[in-house]
Amino acid sequence: MKTTILGLFLFILSAQLSFAQNFATKSFTASEQEIINLSKDKWQCMSDKNSDTLANLFHEKAVFVHMGGSWGKEQEINIIKSGGIWYKKADIHEVSVNIIDNTAILLNRIDLLAVVGGNEVTNPFMVTEVYVKQNDSWKLGSLSFTRLMTPPAR
Repeated sequence: MKTTILGLFLFILSAQLSFAQNFATKSFTASEQEIINLSKDKWQCMSDKNSDTLANLFHEKAVFVHMGGSWGKEQEINIIKSGGIWYKKADIHEVSVNIIDNTAILLNRIDLLAVVGGNEVTNPFMVTEVYVKQNDSWKLGSLSFTRLMTPPAR
């Protein structure tokens, strides 16, 4: 039993290291890099509580999925503006982008330092961002947080 558990642990560890090495050496196309930069800018705007820029980035029909629920663009903007959730800092550890026609799907593995309800918390997340290209401009259509079972990377 111990051998099986140890073997499983080593397999998972080697898979994570392999993914991390692929991430470090991965080169992105110009379109993929554009989405990555847009995502990084979004995290900075969220940290700065720059709701006007975010309102322009978020599609009118955008949806946001958090640990505490899901809602639309207006509520997300109001939460950021009011400080209900302050996205202080997103440490990005891995990123991948898949572009399918006019849709881009970005995955970020992050440690998010946030203030929620007055309490500062750090959580490890896999964040899914879906962008849709309209009139030569990318709009965020969905932002979903999936809390990971692993501890933050700090």
